[in-house]
Amino acid sequence: MKKTLRSVLIPLISIGIVGLIWQLVIVGFHVQPYVAPKPWDAVMAVIQNWGLLWPLVLGTIRETVYGFFFGAILGVVLGVVMSKLELIRRLVYPLLVLSQAVPIIALASPLVLILGFSVTPKIVIVAWIVFFPVTVNVVDGLTHVDQDLLNLARVYGASSWRTFTQIELPGISTPLFSGLKIGATYAVGGAIIAELVGSTGSSLAFYQEHASANLQTPAVYGTTLVMTVIGIGWFLLVAGVEMLLTPWQRRNVARRRRVARPAADQ
Repeated sequence: MKKTLRSVLIPLISIGIVGLIWQLVIVGFHVQPYVAPKPWDAVMAVIQNWGLLWPLVLGTIRETVYGFFFGAILGVVLGVVMSKLELIRRLVYPLLVLSQAVPIIALASPLVLILGFSVTPKIVIVAWIVFFPVTVNVVDGLTHVDQDLLNLARVYGASSWRTFTQIELPGISTPLFSGLKIGATYAVGGAIIAELVGSTGSSLAFYQEHASANLQTPAVYGTTLVMTVIGIGWFLLVAGVEMLLTPWQRRNVARRRRVARPAADQ
């Protein structure tokens, strides 16, 4: 219980510190409201316009979720194939690096021309951002699986599928979720870029752009806060799934602590 409270309170305190620094900078340096509003003014701009904002927020979340899942699945499959086939890894790895060298904003326009002004290019852009860190982490994780365990499984006659599901897949859980969490933090940014380039109607990015053009500074900063909350929420969701699917990472620590206590008492 204490650990859970600590894990919740410390991030909240960090957010509070950021808000306090923001407030102190505005007041201390006499920053004009049209340059940067106070934190509460930005929050109130979101609350007052929430009826208009929430459909746009749902649209951004939908693009983020779909793109994230497609990118994650592609990254896992491609990572497994590259780790198993040396020739494929040598052929594809340079192309992976090349794909990330292309700026997303430059990639968005051709995708819109090819796929049209719909939700499809937005999902593709998010997936494009997510699949790279997932692929790289899966390849590295499978490459560094304990060879002694793999050899032991072969000696006992374990099938390739059983070896993969019971040794290799649990062994890459940490790097896999590291890649997923990196992708989660970047996914919202990809969705916003895609909305700027590939939207013809209303979107969260267009709402912010319209507010900026009309010097509605609190709305601009408030929209940025909403985008940040979406990114943080998605990251926390992935971290929560990691905790549920990898209980042994905490269970082993607890067991070691329980075993160590009698020894310390003696």
